[in-house]
Amino acid sequence: MKKKIVVAMSGGVDSSVCALLLQEQGYEVEGLFVKNWDYGELGSDCPNRIEFEDAKRVGELLGINVVGRSFVQEYQDRVFKHFIAGLEKGLTPNPDILCNKEMKFNVFMQEVKNMNSETIATGHYAKISKINDEYILAKPKDDDKNQTYFLHALNQKQLSNAMFPLADLTKKEVREIARKNNLPVSEKKDSTGICFIGKQKFDTFISNYIKRVAGDIVDDKGNKVGVHTGLAGYTIGQRKGLGIGGSKSGDGSAWYVAKKDVKENKLYVVQDTNHPYLMQKTIKAIEFHYISSIKPKINDKIFAQIRYRQKPVLCIVKDISKDYLVVEFEKAQRASTSGQYLVIYKDDYCLGGGIIMPLPVKK
Repeated sequence: MKKKIVVAMSGGVDSSVCALLLQEQGYEVEGLFVKNWDYGELGSDCPNRIEFEDAKRVGELLGINVVGRSFVQEYQDRVFKHFIAGLEKGLTPNPDILCNKEMKFNVFMQEVKNMNSETIATGHYAKISKINDEYILAKPKDDDKNQTYFLHALNQKQLSNAMFPLADLTKKEVREIARKNNLPVSEKKDSTGICFIGKQKFDTFISNYIKRVAGDIVDDKGNKVGVHTGLAGYTIGQRKGLGIGGSKSGDGSAWYVAKKDVKENKLYVVQDTNHPYLMQKTIKAIEFHYISSIKPKINDKIFAQIRYRQKPVLCIVKDISKDYLVVEFEKAQRASTSGQYLVIYKDDYCLGGGIIMPLPVKK
């Protein structure tokens, strides 16, 4: 009897090739498309209706059943509410990480069981390995598409019920497979940004959910150089959309967001891309989660990244406890952003990650 695998079908080329490969390997494959967001919700242009149609077209071609389920309320409760709460605190949360932990490998998994399967497969570029009977999250073949950063919050049970069929393929190879098999999504562009926001501007979308209170934009000397429209609409390192041009207090060069002071409702900006306000060697991450029993020790040299698309950078563990980790980088890192994640690596293995703590505002 063939083992049944449920593929999380998003309507994109990665999950489509994922389903194709598993079918070729002899598994009984069924597709699951999950709706997390209501189309048109308070100005959102999330294209989930189009994506579902694409997923069904692929399913028809492959001869597999693709079913749709709605988990809009679960997404609101487990992901979106936390995202909004973080923004209101002056953080820059990453909803994709919470979505993987709480939705794709939790809520979805319950539905997978209802479909008489114990395993969910996704089109993530990551690899699952085992060391001493423990599941380990490892880097994939395609380093440019490495998505372990987004998956670092998964636990042993979640990894034991997951499959990543694209682990040993590059994105180029995936598209070639799609073309060779005439998949209708072979040339479809990758989705970017936060799914529920779509193509509109972030601050336009978020103003539907957070009351925007204007405040002062100040430079590193405390001089007022402009007015912001609400701290939630800005992130550390941001250059565009500040509306202050070449202020008289500066030298006419570009401004960058350096700090957010929620208590005083002030946005700090600087005109040097490597200004001390933007550079940090020591970073503390809280609510730290380890994927397995493999954990670093004080003075261990490891690699870490503070955002997706950044290559892991060498650092030293300076302090560690059950709930937090402090690392010191060889070179100061630019635009470390509170609310984002510090994710750590040893060799090719992702060990885990935690939420970057806010920095004190220098005055």
